[in-house]
Amino acid sequence: MHQAMVKIIMDRVLSQFGTETNFCQVYLGISQEEWVNWKKGTQVLESEIMQKIKGLFSDYEWMLLQKIIRQTVLFPEKRHYVVEEYKRVKSVIAKQWLHTGEAVVELISQKESYATQSAREIGKEVINLKVSMNYGIWGYDDILEFCLPAKIQQQIEDAPVDLLEWVNENLTDTYIGN
Repeated sequence: MHQAMVKIIMDRVLSQFGTETNFCQVYLGISQEEWVNWKKGTQVLESEIMQKIKGLFSDYEWMLLQKIIRQTVLFPEKRHYVVEEYKRVKSVIAKQWLHTGEAVVELISQKESYATQSAREIGKEVINLKVSMNYGIWGYDDILEFCLPAKIQQQIEDAPVDLLEWVNENLTDTYIGN
């Protein structure tokens, strides 16, 4: 179960920070050795560090991650493609939210965070696509974020379709293929 979680977290780390070293130094503030030992399951990280790791995900994404991990316990064969399954299910959910007409989709190209600053430092241009459901109760919005290559922003801007249509037609393939 731990290794399935590590795989999903590693995918997020690499897509947002480019390297594990960058992630450890800039975001977590821990040594590479501590990080490697945690990934192996031989070291426990402090709760503050684990909160930072959890902070890479929205509350909804973290809940989804837990469900996907549980599936790997029930269906061990899913361990081999846990990252792809997480991404696939996440994009299916985002599309379903959009089909209800209640969700909002935003393209965030200049999001200032550790992740985008770190990505820029190593020359990796990314954008974030955010799909959210607002229930009208403060603090209970559900959010899914997709870190995508910046080149798709031009595709979206040049396309004869709007952002919602682009998400419907291209999100799954672009996100899983990234």
